[in-house]
Amino acid sequence: MSRLDSFIRRLTAQRDILNHISATMLDGQEGAVLEIGLGNGRTYSHLREHFPGRRIIAFDRAIGSHASSTPEPQDLVIGEIRETAQAYLGTGAALVHADIGTGYPDKDAVTLTWLPQLAAGSLRPGGIAISGLPLEHPDLEPQPLPATVREGRYFIYRKR
Repeated sequence: MSRLDSFIRRLTAQRDILNHISATMLDGQEGAVLEIGLGNGRTYSHLREHFPGRRIIAFDRAIGSHASSTPEPQDLVIGEIRETAQAYLGTGAALVHADIGTGYPDKDAVTLTWLPQLAAGSLRPGGIAISGLPLEHPDLEPQPLPATVREGRYFIYRKR
């Protein structure tokens, strides 16, 4: 598969999962949305549309987002995510979305030494984690994917 086709499939899976989550899985859940990896802001823009009443806090190493998709300063955390997001452990987020995989197994292995704990530690019980990388953590229970998303392409978890 070409890298372009792989990119399209990843973004389609991401959109389908976010739409599925907003339609069914966060009903009655209080708490903010944490966007781990703002990037150019496309997903942040989508989250704003689907969760208009929720605070969305975005994290990234540097601002690279389009001006229309850049959070207000109080909802934007810049720096090494592994370090800056530690302040959000125990905050009871309703949703953590992390799309920070690189496609390089060695780099992603380093990310996976801290990302599962960050996601689990930031969520409230019953909260949802969505990730492009598998989040193996005892407090995160894998959830079924929408029918349009191939297993292993993207992952959904609910905090126990």
